[in-house]
Amino acid sequence: MNRIKTGIKSAMVITCVLLLGLFTPIQAEWFLDFENGFALSGYNDVQIPRETGTRFSLTEDFQADSSYFFRVRLGYRLNSRHMFSIFAAPLSLDASGKINSPLRFFEEEFAANIPLEARYTFNSYRFTYRYDFVRNNKWRIGAGLTAKIRDAAIRVEGNGKSEEKANVGFVPLINFWIQWRFHEKWGLLLEGDAAAASQGRAEDVLLAVQYKWTDGLTLKAGYRIIEGGADVEEVYNFALIHFFVAGITVRF
Repeated sequence: MNRIKTGIKSAMVITCVLLLGLFTPIQAEWFLDFENGFALSGYNDVQIPRETGTRFSLTEDFQADSSYFFRVRLGYRLNSRHMFSIFAAPLSLDASGKINSPLRFFEEEFAANIPLEARYTFNSYRFTYRYDFVRNNKWRIGAGLTAKIRDAAIRVEGNGKSEEKANVGFVPLINFWIQWRFHEKWGLLLEGDAAAASQGRAEDVLLAVQYKWTDGLTLKAGYRIIEGGADVEEVYNFALIHFFVAGITVRF
């Protein structure tokens, strides 16, 4: 009998909790974040294969070009503190030049002192969950996890030859967000994804000034850095890329 009473009480408690959840108003908001600007290579060192390939630099041995970039994030904020988003950031950087010694890259060898063209591609697709554990009129601070799909490739061609090493992989990252509203309209934002392991590292970090144009529209401008790479048996590649950023966030 006691077990029956306990079961009835437990069922009543669970039912009350479920009903309370059903009738509790949910605060939800969609947002779309668009970012664009110019990307510049800081360094980009390559050796493929790691043991037998030629180590060269796409910024020192080649002349690296700047490139236009854009990034798009569609997000959903639940009850002010839970944020879910999907994200896409295609990126390609071109370089050209000559190397005064033979260049062995992947499965091809290029002769010395011939004009070469190279392309570095680093497309990124991500799903992020973040929880904002501080939220008030001045501060929003949160942390979470990002699941990243990296679609990368390095291509070299010249004198009728071409070779490309492509790689698609999954990278787990830590997401963070620190926003300081120092004025009713103005704010400062530091946000990004980052992780490190014995095989390599990855950092994608933005520092930007924000301006609240309306309740549903915020402008931003700042500087972003992507740095990292891998040192594994098959590939050695570490790169630093600078981004000069302008963007807009629309909430609806």
